[in-house]
Amino acid sequence: MIEPETAAVSVMVVDDHPIWRNGVARDLAERGFEVKATASDGDAAVRIARTVRPAVVLMDLNMGTSTGVEATGRITTELPGTRVLVLSASGEHTDVLEAVKAGASGYLLKSASVEELVDAVRRTANGDAVFTAGLAGLVLGEYRRMAATGPGSDPATPRLSERETEVLRLVAKGLTARQIADRLVISHRTVENHVQSTLRKLQLHNRVELARYAIEHGLDGDPDE
Repeated sequence: MIEPETAAVSVMVVDDHPIWRNGVARDLAERGFEVKATASDGDAAVRIARTVRPAVVLMDLNMGTSTGVEATGRITTELPGTRVLVLSASGEHTDVLEAVKAGASGYLLKSASVEELVDAVRRTANGDAVFTAGLAGLVLGEYRRMAATGPGSDPATPRLSERETEVLRLVAKGLTARQIADRLVISHRTVENHVQSTLRKLQLHNRVELARYAIEHGLDGDPDE
């Protein structure tokens, strides 16, 4: 299957180390992404993002007086069409969970290769939740814990079709769109259509929020369990 053109994906790189920041921006530009801007701290990232409105913001976490977590929360609140992919040297569980709770769509360690970075940015732009191996399970585990201790589900939930519910269950299990397509014997595009339809119905923004919704409403297990 032909991947979407990266030229249509606009990005902003936020990091307080100029050599790293400029290197990431150069790597992405060389691979066809549109690097709209860079920023050296969280405050500048929010201010610039309001103007250039990138599809994806690559966000470092530890920067000066304004953290990447704070900037992530402000950007995802003010610009729902912009997704934030954290690119950090820290793999600490608290950092990962704080970033996701602030609205980040994914979390990638700086040890990732250029190829992994390019794939992660493309997938984030397409709405996937992208995590360095091992971190997705951490996030889903935290959502399960929150669901177990939090309030019960709202009975007035939007009505999903049987197929949308099937797809939602598999999203909650951490499967990618291609894995879901193989499991249900449908096309990758059909899976994406169901995901986008479910996002609209539930008024959610990305697959991380979908997974959380599914867990909170008991949809992360098999239907016969």
